[in-house]
Amino acid sequence: MSLSGGAAAGIFEGAFTSPELIRLTNGRLVVGDNLVEGEDLWICSRTGKIVDGRDIFFNSRTVAGTVIDLQNKIVAPGLIDVQLNGSFNFDFSNPKSLESYADDLVRVNKSLITLGVTSYLPTLTTSASQTYHDVLRFLGPSGVDRDAHAGAESLGAHCEGPFMSTSKNGIHNPELLQSAAKGWSDIEACYGRENLDGGRVKMITAAPEVGLVRDTISEVAKRGIVFSIGHTNATYTDACDAVSRGATMITHMFNAMSPLHHRNPGVVGLLNGCEGLERPYYGIICDGIHLHPMTIRFAFTAHPEGCILVTDAMHLAGMEDGVYDWTEGDRIVKKGPRLTLEHAPEKIAGSSVTLLECLNNFIKWTGTSVAQAISSVTEKPAKMLGLYPKKGSLIPGADADLVILDEVLSGSGDKSLYVDRVFKFGQIVVPQLHNKA
Repeated sequence: MSLSGGAAAGIFEGAFTSPELIRLTNGRLVVGDNLVEGEDLWICSRTGKIVDGRDIFFNSRTVAGTVIDLQNKIVAPGLIDVQLNGSFNFDFSNPKSLESYADDLVRVNKSLITLGVTSYLPTLTTSASQTYHDVLRFLGPSGVDRDAHAGAESLGAHCEGPFMSTSKNGIHNPELLQSAAKGWSDIEACYGRENLDGGRVKMITAAPEVGLVRDTISEVAKRGIVFSIGHTNATYTDACDAVSRGATMITHMFNAMSPLHHRNPGVVGLLNGCEGLERPYYGIICDGIHLHPMTIRFAFTAHPEGCILVTDAMHLAGMEDGVYDWTEGDRIVKKGPRLTLEHAPEKIAGSSVTLLECLNNFIKWTGTSVAQAISSVTEKPAKMLGLYPKKGSLIPGADADLVILDEVLSGSGDKSLYVDRVFKFGQIVVPQLHNKA
């Protein structure tokens, strides 16, 4: 439904004007794999929800107090990053001070939302058990009070490690790895029972073949925590067994796992599924460093419904090039978006890319539609986390977390998406941006 203010007044003389209702008009709405024109989107700044404009207009005889003409820009759900290790010079796993942790987190959240990221999973890399006990209390779901101006919202923490293969640890400190030799009791001891049962942990990345990790998968899943297969040397059989036990995600597909082999497809074989089981979702780091563009296209073609773009961004995202201190006396070298360990320059140390940059790369490298690409950073991660349609949708009743995107034609003829403005819980938190950078 698209009605101008004059048309509304003409239909309902004396209709009630609600100052808390906002009508976004003349935009293109992301609905499934399509961009829908000619439909308005109504949101309520009081409830922070998307509302049914037709019902409000025709049944309640109410018109919106604010009407925003989007001039053909794209209206998408807010972007969701499910693997973010830190940014803006703050590392979730390596706090400079626990006393300042909460304040640093607020600073990061307010910066993240300017990039169109309205929700995310703060990710803890392999750490000593005490670190999890110290910081997880800060990283649980933060949208309970629905403060629109608190910035990007944590949906719960992602614990990447320490239960991983010693041969696929990547840059994770091998001295801190654990094997879960006692099963679930080791998981509880590491992260803390109160964090697992209290909803602070939303996803765990672990290698199912290590110790008794496979026996803990059902315990993880029944708590509403996503079990993600990663940093693993699992065979295809191991991987299928993990899926049968409740694993629903794969962490940064192709990286830190056994490669595809014609006699042992390994975890990569899950792109084609296991007989009788649903194929899991999988993360893709679309920065042009972790994966070749053709590898990304290969994965997406094999299993488009499961593809979720992630940044795997480190705290150096947004920082100048140089050498920076990291954990356990190690240092990271930043050169453009590429991060490597100083003592092992062949090892990639995460990423400094933004989710929007990943999205633009993904569109260019796969040739998919803009709407389908956007679903890989909105609808699909929300479904993987069990939060759809509250998150990741434009359905009435969903949280009014929105990013307005502008399409700009570059000198090379490629179209790129830029953040125009951002809504959180129905309120504009990032006003219209005029710079395309």
